[in-house]
Amino acid sequence: MKKWLLAAAGLLLTVTTLSACSKTVATTSGGKITESEYYDSMKKTSSGKQILEQMILDKVLEKQYGDKVSQKEVTSQYNAYKKQYGSSFSSVLSQNGMTASSFKKSIRSNLLLKEAVKANEKVTHKQLVKQWKSYQPKTTVAHILVAKKSTAEDIINQLNKDQGKNFSQLAKKYSTDSSSKNKGGKLAAFDNTDSSLDSTFKKAAFALKQGEYTKTPVKTSYGYHVIKSIKHPAKGKMSDHTAELKKQIINNDMNDSTVLQSVVAKVLKKGNVSIKDNDLKDILSNYLSSSTSSSSSN
Repeated sequence: MKKWLLAAAGLLLTVTTLSACSKTVATTSGGKITESEYYDSMKKTSSGKQILEQMILDKVLEKQYGDKVSQKEVTSQYNAYKKQYGSSFSSVLSQNGMTASSFKKSIRSNLLLKEAVKANEKVTHKQLVKQWKSYQPKTTVAHILVAKKSTAEDIINQLNKDQGKNFSQLAKKYSTDSSSKNKGGKLAAFDNTDSSLDSTFKKAAFALKQGEYTKTPVKTSYGYHVIKSIKHPAKGKMSDHTAELKKQIINNDMNDSTVLQSVVAKVLKKGNVSIKDNDLKDILSNYLSSSTSSSSSN
């Protein structure tokens, strides 16, 4: 399914035998390559079929959910990625065979698919309760990262002398995390869905009350951390966070191939897709047949 969302921007040009006259795509000393030759060659490749699948899905998704995804949302996500990768953004796009334009198109495809998931997957009370167990509101912490456990223990002893008030100074002095040490170790706010932080780190951070710091070093693959909670809102009641919980469940569904298979099948069936090329007539059979099976079992 992820291949659908990351359709390659470039394809290998494969030379085949001469075919019927059509617009010339390229000329060589060995002869010309026509559109029909190119098409006949590409439709036999897996990459060509994947791009056709993506084009079909984009068409039906745009028809059914296009009014729910604004250009502002696409641009916002694009800019977030651009900021994340900084000066290496262009090279990252290039390495993945994409341009700014094709990447924005991929982002839109993903947002449209998410709208389809929202529309076709009903979030149950049982799912909400399960998500609530792992839910944590956005938390802000500062940390000091060091290579040795003994160094972390020494830092904790220094913090104990004034109840952690000198945390910022100690972070600037000892932390090996160059991105946060000059900010007193402060990290960007995160919740339970954050995938950039080590799970052990998050667990320790969520266990702290606001103003508290870890009394023993927290070990991760990066080294040893001393963590201080700067802002930790109370979790509150599940009913106060229903919208956020639903959002998290939908995001989880976007990474579930079984859910996506089912949703895409429903979208394609509703889209009345008809393949005119006999060589490609079964290209969507896996999705359309699963939709039929799903309907008959309901």
